[in-house]
Amino acid sequence: MATRAAQRRERIFVDGDWLETDETIAVSDLADGGTFAQVGATGPAAARTALEAAHEIKPELRQTTVVERAGWCEAIAEGLREREEELAEVIVREAGKPISSARGEVGQAAERFDRAAEEARNIVSKGEFREGSTAGHEGWNAIVKHEPIGAVLCITPYNYPLATTALQVAPALAAGNSVLLKPASKTPVSAAILADVIADVDGIPDGAFNFVPGDASEIGDVLSGDDRINAIAMTGSSGAGKHVAGESGMVNLHMELGGNAPAVVFDDADLTDVAGNCVKGSLKYAGQRCSAVSRVLAHESVHDDLVSQIDRTMDAWEAGDLFDETTAFGPLISEDQAEWVQELVDDAVEKGADLVRGGERRAPEGVPDELADQFFEPTLLANVPHDARIVDEEQFGPVAAITTFEDEDEAIELANGSDLALDAAVFTSDYDRAMRLADLIDAGAVRINGAPSHGLGDVPFGGNKDSGIGREGLDASIHEMMRKKSIIL
Repeated sequence: MATRAAQRRERIFVDGDWLETDETIAVSDLADGGTFAQVGATGPAAARTALEAAHEIKPELRQTTVVERAGWCEAIAEGLREREEELAEVIVREAGKPISSARGEVGQAAERFDRAAEEARNIVSKGEFREGSTAGHEGWNAIVKHEPIGAVLCITPYNYPLATTALQVAPALAAGNSVLLKPASKTPVSAAILADVIADVDGIPDGAFNFVPGDASEIGDVLSGDDRINAIAMTGSSGAGKHVAGESGMVNLHMELGGNAPAVVFDDADLTDVAGNCVKGSLKYAGQRCSAVSRVLAHESVHDDLVSQIDRTMDAWEAGDLFDETTAFGPLISEDQAEWVQELVDDAVEKGADLVRGGERRAPEGVPDELADQFFEPTLLANVPHDARIVDEEQFGPVAAITTFEDEDEAIELANGSDLALDAAVFTSDYDRAMRLADLIDAGAVRINGAPSHGLGDVPFGGNKDSGIGREGLDASIHEMMRKKSIIL
């Protein structure tokens, strides 16, 4: 295990100033136990100050050029790369992510700022020109230009505390908007470092970026319900997203919410390849990903073979020291989350599922006592009944739940049976079947012969049903955070 870190102290950043607060958020160290940071907790008064600052700076930001804003994003990317090791260690400690994954997240966040600069240049430089084409409008000409939407509230999750934050903040700044960043209370430290990087960039006006960590019960409604907010970008649970949507007014909602991705496996699929993809899809970051493979729908003729393949593949996935480059995954974010996963696994077993491996909270040797109950074993469930809760509900844990279907119609019915419709996967060697299923499965994205993955955001992603509103991605998000103005000549 790494040496216990010295405790950090981070402040809030409002209208160009770093401010002390009466209350703080204690951030747990998921690598060594204890508390490794105290982060300022924004209260309602400071939140309103940030809202006013973000509102007042809108006219000035609207006058900035895409060249200026692209320069800001590129400077932020450079600043993140300069602090890569510090950020990686912070992500390991606050999110419980292995060091190899944490370094990758820092690189991804930096690249998202670089790519946002590039996408903003492309969008603004293209523009549109239109001629009147209906009776009575002959001779009309129109220029359609893009302009900032205004003030963007960014609400970010704990599982990718820097990369997802970059996916919201970078497009918002590149588009010329002011930003209020409200990070997850469990993982606000990497966002505090991002705020420090942004504060050091020359040319960004005071009020253009505000870092307002805090308890959602204290400031969530203050921020999301304020008329000075023009757009809300949020990644989080479906329940939290519905609440924010209910509190917000006439704003552009840009939400990626819960997921329960099915992997549909037909009898002509390469089961070795399927097992590798499904295990990675289920166990990466201990399953705490909205795009995780949450359930495997296997054709009844290959169920037993696939279960055996997945069982063998899981042998290589072990928890361990998060600072060891070979560690595959670590603890869940909290004991409450581990209890939730246990509840879903127990429900499936009680309803008749076969527990092939795992199923219990068990920590690797050397883990501090206060973290022991947050580790959940890689778990494989076979013959899961269709009425088990894990088939429909979001688990956010390292569990592969295998159930069966008889034919295509039943596979589609099962895949579409959940209220969550973010991602899905189809494994088959039949091209026509793959495209047919991709059309009929209700999900924001369907991956053919691979586990769902969102990557940098080159391809738009987001959910249907309770899984969200709108689509994320570098160019997609910039479009969501700009509005079109038609100038008719």
